[in-house]
Amino acid sequence: MTHRRTLIAAGLAAPLLAHRPARAQEAYPQRPVRLVLAFAPGGGTDLIARTLAAAMTQPLGQTVVVENRPGAGGNIATEVVAGARADGYTLLMGNHGPMSVNVSLFRNMRVNPETALEPIGLVADAPLIVVVGPRSKATTLPELLAEIRAARGDITYASASNGSASHLAAALMLQMAGLQAEHVPFRGAAPALTDVVAGHLHFMVTTLPSVVGLMTSNAVRPLAVTGEARMALFPAIPTVAETIPTYKATAWYGVLAPKGTPEPVRARIFAAMRAALSNPDVVRRLRDEGAEPSSLDGAGFAALIKWERERWATVVRQAGITVD
Repeated sequence: MTHRRTLIAAGLAAPLLAHRPARAQEAYPQRPVRLVLAFAPGGGTDLIARTLAAAMTQPLGQTVVVENRPGAGGNIATEVVAGARADGYTLLMGNHGPMSVNVSLFRNMRVNPETALEPIGLVADAPLIVVVGPRSKATTLPELLAEIRAARGDITYASASNGSASHLAAALMLQMAGLQAEHVPFRGAAPALTDVVAGHLHFMVTTLPSVVGLMTSNAVRPLAVTGEARMALFPAIPTVAETIPTYKATAWYGVLAPKGTPEPVRARIFAAMRAALSNPDVVRRLRDEGAEPSSLDGAGFAALIKWERERWATVVRQAGITVD
């Protein structure tokens, strides 16, 4: 009889155990964490991701492995992470393009980042730089805007690609100044800058790592930075907002997890991020890339993504920007 009662009790308990969350009592993390990003190795986003990943290893007690999944304007990486288990072992290094801009550029996105991902925290925010080559005589941003105005649209500007940060930052600047210029997209910042340096195009808005060598050799002239404040590395370069009030356009990077990731796990990841971003060597490396470390948490990061999504939707619509 006792044996029978034991079997009945075990049978009743089995369904309850089956529905208990897997590893409910397991401390996180117990194995390496994967950080997926939408760009190829060697670029600015890759460097920032690898710097963060290396610095998070110690506070997490597990290795953070960077996985590059480029393609489809960043949508492939987003899909990979959105489809992963919501257990904190697969994270996304998201940036403004895939998180906020692509919903306005791609008609058939299979994953909506807003509903498929949980923002954990912002890593860094990086302004871009407006530069001109020999085809322009401008030495200041007001002079460049005067050139564009006088040319009545017969001015060309380069970008890394349609819908890229460099394209959108330039489009926003022109819209806020009430001007027009011809956009010439390239496949990457390097070939675009080559044509600016050669005098084929007038100007470009681009990231600091892509252009700092050309600035040092005087192959291009920097006119303004696109952030709210001047850059610590180049304090003599004014902001666009000093000429066009309220203007701001930056490239930002943040960590996200699949929707449904438990709050304690997200808190653990954010704590490791904060520890990493408090490391002086990490701060120096990010600033060398023109990026400023951030302390924005998940709620603040979510608000930033929403605000960016709305503002760039307007820019994309007014400029008629489409992807190839």
